[in-house]
Amino acid sequence: MSFFSDYFQEMIDKATFGSGCFWCSEAIFRRLEGVQSVKSGYAGGELENPTYEQVCSGTTGHAEVVQITFDPTKISFEDLLEVFWKTHDPTTLNRQGNDVGTQYRSVIFFESEDQHQIAEAYKRQLEEEGGWEDPIVTEIAPLEKFFPAEDYHEDYFSRNGNQPYCSFVVAPKVQKFKKAFASKLKDHL
Repeated sequence: MSFFSDYFQEMIDKATFGSGCFWCSEAIFRRLEGVQSVKSGYAGGELENPTYEQVCSGTTGHAEVVQITFDPTKISFEDLLEVFWKTHDPTTLNRQGNDVGTQYRSVIFFESEDQHQIAEAYKRQLEEEGGWEDPIVTEIAPLEKFFPAEDYHEDYFSRNGNQPYCSFVVAPKVQKFKKAFASKLKDHL
């Protein structure tokens, strides 16, 4: 690699979160300033290269996740964690709304020891503040492998906004997010 490609590579980081259906998570995180891309996928399971159908069976151990590529000079890992914590319910075990199963668990897959420490500290702070009636069940674990989801999952909400799940579940979540995080949004979305 050249000096310039090495330099620019250092300005890019990744975060991997599971907060229920990846269609919802992808629709939210892609709208943040400083986020370069969001890829839906699977992590935390035993099976190599799982399919959507296999993960949905709940037998692979994988969670539906999004892998966020971001510029830490424009948005911090802490900012991404704030969005993560505030856009799903971290107190429901293996469930987000009507989506039930281990594949919908709340999880942060850290990619460095810094991310690990920041995630643990943020979780402790939230527990001490007591913002939820029930205890936080979010798992914090090292990212072993990320498996990209099938192509038809990418940008699902934008391409399928009239589909019932998108209309009744994703759209209200995105609207609530946009209102709460207006100052962090990309101008063009």
